[in-house]
Amino acid sequence: MTSTARHRPAEEHSERPPGGCDLVTVPARQGLEAVDILRRGCAETVGPVLHDGGCGTLGFLVPPGTADGWDVPGSACTQTAGRGAVLVPPADDGTDWLLPPENEASELTTDPAVLRAALDEAARLIEAADNCR
Repeated sequence: MTSTARHRPAEEHSERPPGGCDLVTVPARQGLEAVDILRRGCAETVGPVLHDGGCGTLGFLVPPGTADGWDVPGSACTQTAGRGAVLVPPADDGTDWLLPPENEASELTTDPAVLRAALDEAARLIEAADNCR
């Protein structure tokens, strides 16, 4: 599960976006490991995180434009229609916040380069754990 693909962040990703966001979706196991890795590093490095109703995937809010260069195997990055579109998850499908946004005006997202490193580390941990069985 080791990857040599690299995310090519644009310079505008170094600051909070003026509005909107993209969504990186990963399998729940890898996502939960990545959340732990990010939170151990610095609680401010992880932005809002969604989980689907079946808890099969997690979604990390990342700055707009991330989807244009995201190429991490085993994950997907999609553009959203705007920040408001994802701040209130649809209640009817079971989607909810694992880590909610601080408030509705919050523009905090997870830095794509930091997320990529955490996802890579999570993949290595999962692979090592699976190989020990």
